[in-house]
Amino acid sequence: MDYNATLAETKERMKKGVAHFQEQIRGLRSGRATPALVENIRVEYYGSPTPLKQIASIAIPEPRTLVVRPFDPSVLKEIEKAVQKSELGINPQSDGKVVRLTVPDMSEEQRGKLVARVKDLAEQGRVALRNLRRELNKKVEDGDLGEDDRTTLKDEIQKALKSCEGDIEKILAAKTKEIMET
Repeated sequence: MDYNATLAETKERMKKGVAHFQEQIRGLRSGRATPALVENIRVEYYGSPTPLKQIASIAIPEPRTLVVRPFDPSVLKEIEKAVQKSELGINPQSDGKVVRLTVPDMSEEQRGKLVARVKDLAEQGRVALRNLRRELNKKVEDGDLGEDDRTTLKDEIQKALKSCEGDIEKILAAKTKEIMET
């Protein structure tokens, strides 16, 4: 076991955990139109579920409106169906060439539920990081490092964990503020 390689692996894997959390909350609706709301919706395209961003361009002509322009106009109806099936609460409107999505205002109750969902996702992210710490600490214990190096490496893993947990807290605070203010 190599001290520096283990430390680099720790930091890389923990950063991926933070990035995963950020990706999860990116698509949550906050009352503002953003392509992230719909880009990962799966659309039935020639028999296979395909992310919307791969079969259409998504634009924001107005602050509360998204325009989805499919590369293949024959898939327009499938895009409408996929948006209706999603849990966004947005009604698609088609003019035969594009699908318009108007993002409605959210009630206080909806905002509260969304904040609770974001907090739940943040907790899941923190738990995943702690599980990773446990896994790496076990790897360090089972490795062939000296006692001092083991202790130092465990301390470094703990520092990396605290740093990433701090990153999750910052992202959580920013998303909560965005949800409550829009």
